[in-house]
Amino acid sequence: MKQKKILFGMILLFGIFAFNLIYVSAVGENNYCAERTTSGAWCQNVPSGEVDPNYRGVPTSCESTSYCKLGTCVDSQEGTCMENTPQKICEEPQDGIGGGVWFDSEVDEIPQCSLGCCLLGDQAAFVTQTRCKQLSSLYGLETNYRTDIQSEFTCIATATSDVKGACVFEREFEKTCRLVTKGECSEMQNSGNSTEFHKDFLCSAEQLATNCGPSEQTTLVEGKDEVYFIDTCGNLANIYDSNRQDDKSYWEKISEKAESCGFDNSNAGSATCGNCDYFLGSTGKDYDRSKDPVSPKFGNYICRDLSCKHEGTNYNHGETWCSVSSENEENLPGSRYFRLVCYNGEVSIEQCADFRQEVCIQDSLNGFKTAACRVNKWQDCISQTSQKNCENTDRRDCQWFEDKCVPKFAPGFDFWQGGDAESLCSAANTKCVVEYEEGLLDDEPECEENCECLEDKWAQEQNNLCVALGDCGSSSNYLGHQGYNDLKDFITISESDDDKGGSSS
Repeated sequence: MKQKKILFGMILLFGIFAFNLIYVSAVGENNYCAERTTSGAWCQNVPSGEVDPNYRGVPTSCESTSYCKLGTCVDSQEGTCMENTPQKICEEPQDGIGGGVWFDSEVDEIPQCSLGCCLLGDQAAFVTQTRCKQLSSLYGLETNYRTDIQSEFTCIATATSDVKGACVFEREFEKTCRLVTKGECSEMQNSGNSTEFHKDFLCSAEQLATNCGPSEQTTLVEGKDEVYFIDTCGNLANIYDSNRQDDKSYWEKISEKAESCGFDNSNAGSATCGNCDYFLGSTGKDYDRSKDPVSPKFGNYICRDLSCKHEGTNYNHGETWCSVSSENEENLPGSRYFRLVCYNGEVSIEQCADFRQEVCIQDSLNGFKTAACRVNKWQDCISQTSQKNCENTDRRDCQWFEDKCVPKFAPGFDFWQGGDAESLCSAANTKCVVEYEEGLLDDEPECEENCECLEDKWAQEQNNLCVALGDCGSSSNYLGHQGYNDLKDFITISESDDDKGGSSS
């Protein structure tokens, strides 16, 4: 028995000795701290053969070296802070980009690493200010960085504070509700009320078991076009749809505009649907029997038609068109151009510049009319000698008429105050020499050449040229009243010295 005990003790001792040999052998194999290994790893305890010769390596553990000491690495460009990073890893450039700045300090001791709440639309990130600027620039948003928020939970909650839903709480021993944002619900809780927020739910939802339920009442919301239901507690519900007033599912969750009745239509004058659309020509208004064709089935609000009727023609809300002061649209003395606008069911008139120094131009896109007043470029028409230059619409508003260049839109003149009216109108003066041959005995002389100049037609054609230049020649004004001078007052006939001819101008 005694021999067996001694043998067991020897085996145990041998086992302890063998374990120590294995341990010493393991330490001996990894007895160098490689700043960088041959495989590319940093600050590793490896055999001497795996130390990259271009970097430092000493026969000790990395915990005992200065070059592998752990600290905080700050990337000043990206605004990131990495803890427990060796100095060499921090400062070594990566892919041609300069490294960071290493600090022998904890991250909370470095001012550049102070964290705040970066709000990015409906998202949030608890990051440094520099990082916030980088993220804002990446998404094309303005930087909204709040240093007063010092926890990631509060930061995330702030980003979703605009989400709407049912805020359920107790009041006077009764479970009630308000349709508010998550942030407003949190404020109610901070005020002492115990609240539960249910995102996207309406207060009338049966599963919330509040004292709020469906009703037949409607309302308008400032800044919105649509007509909305309200519940029995006065909370906003979904868009008014009389066909779903008793539909429990319609009173359960918030529905988007696209999910509501009559989407993509104006619903103007509808008794059953309040999905008004301002851009399609309607908006929510108090029902008015003098303006609306029918009364709403529920409530007192309706989608009001914003289109217009002018001189027997219907125009859509937002349409603009041209009109002039004379029915035949001639550029008569005293006339001017106008731009008409249909807006909120009313037609307003906007005047273009006086004396037709501006003209109204009109176009349409898919039947929708648009018009605008623009400068009348007539000033250098009479100086153009070729039809090509005359009709260059990029440079001027002119037309080729009777081998002359005249304004396409004849301008007006304030001739009663002097100015250039007389000289401009004189550009249309013309001279026609008519030759006669004396008859035998007492016969009347007979016309031999340019006889057409004696006809009224020729005089009218010349007057048309005068009128084309502006308020020249003989014409009626925009009210239809004839001018003081008749056409014959502009024709002068004189005999030649040899009494064989005459001239007409």
